[in-house]
Amino acid sequence: MIVVTTPEIAGKRIVKSLGLVRGATVRAANIGRDILAIFRNVVGGEIEEYTKMLAESREQALDRMIETAQKLGANAVVCARYGTSNISQGAAEILIYGTAVIVEDLDTSEHAAVPHEG
Repeated sequence: MIVVTTPEIAGKRIVKSLGLVRGATVRAANIGRDILAIFRNVVGGEIEEYTKMLAESREQALDRMIETAQKLGANAVVCARYGTSNISQGAAEILIYGTAVIVEDLDTSEHAAVPHEG
């Protein structure tokens, strides 16, 4: 499955648009991570536990969007975008959405230079 943030894919032609697809997950922080995060806020530095949790959340949301696109018969998603929102204190939604499409390889002969006779 090809997933891009652009409306087109180099070397491909969109032959059918199948509509909006999305994937989401909601994650809540836990007490162990929160204690480490408070400590890191005091001493400074990256909060690696949250970085890892958010990376895993983005991948899970992406996997869900791809699964939805495949069920529609798509082989690509264009215009993919991530979004986040707070659900409650300590819980956030990670969302990815885009347009499911069917793409084919461009016929390179369509773009070949035609010799000019003259």
